[in-house]
Amino acid sequence: MAARSKRLIIVALLLVTCGTSTGNAQAASARRIVSLVPSLTEMLFAIGAGPQVVAVSSYDDFPPEVKALPRVGALLDPDVERILSLRPDLVITYGSQTELEAQFARAGIRTFSYRHGGVATVLRTLRELGAAIGRAADADLKAREIQAQLDTIRARVAGRPRPRTLLVFERQPRSLQGMYASGGRGFLQEMLEIAGGANVFADVERESVQPSHETLLARAPEVILEVSATAMIDANEARQVQGLWSALASIPAVGSGRIHVLTGSYLVVPGPRLGLATEALARTLHPEAFK
Repeated sequence: MAARSKRLIIVALLLVTCGTSTGNAQAASARRIVSLVPSLTEMLFAIGAGPQVVAVSSYDDFPPEVKALPRVGALLDPDVERILSLRPDLVITYGSQTELEAQFARAGIRTFSYRHGGVATVLRTLRELGAAIGRAADADLKAREIQAQLDTIRARVAGRPRPRTLLVFERQPRSLQGMYASGGRGFLQEMLEIAGGANVFADVERESVQPSHETLLARAPEVILEVSATAMIDANEARQVQGLWSALASIPAVGSGRIHVLTGSYLVVPGPRLGLATEALARTLHPEAFK
């Protein structure tokens, strides 16, 4: 149940409209931070602010240090009473949690509000978060490091054929029903483009698409990439994915066996591991470029 709930939260975040961080925290040192956003929790630890984090969301699992921290709910169920009892001087929230932010404002607690977006949003948010907690230099260094990783990947795959790719981030276990794939907006689409793939839904101006089987046949992907944060695909099923997709045998990727399963939360969390996730996609699409 926990894995299923976590997956649904991730899917919900991938379905929201693109946006930006709107941190209403002034540049100041924050000594006690509560983060309700896993990707920004990762950012805090990546820029050296881990010791300042006193609580995290119910779905945080990286870095390992967060496992010892109190859990205070998440996007849909923040535990306001417990958060207040921890006496934070900064709470990191989602942009949709406007009522929650108003509660904290009345209590005299700063908030840093975040919304989903593309790669540029991730880097900008990292810098804005660093400035908001007095770690601007550390954040800028990390942002430059991520950008360098992405630039290196782009250079490695430059000039190579770009296979038409279906990037799936959700479906029902052991079924091709309830599928969600990357549309033409958002960080997953941009990661795929940097990695040397051509998204079959690049023309769809949304972060996600819920395609029918008929649409999949018409789009005819040459490669199918399935990325899973948790247990959407277990180890046994990963070995049987080719058989699962055989129901759509006329899809080129199915006929050629170019169906790949990648697992790990870093693949769908727009945070400091963005470069690592993009390289995983690139290595799958263009393994010869990394020899």
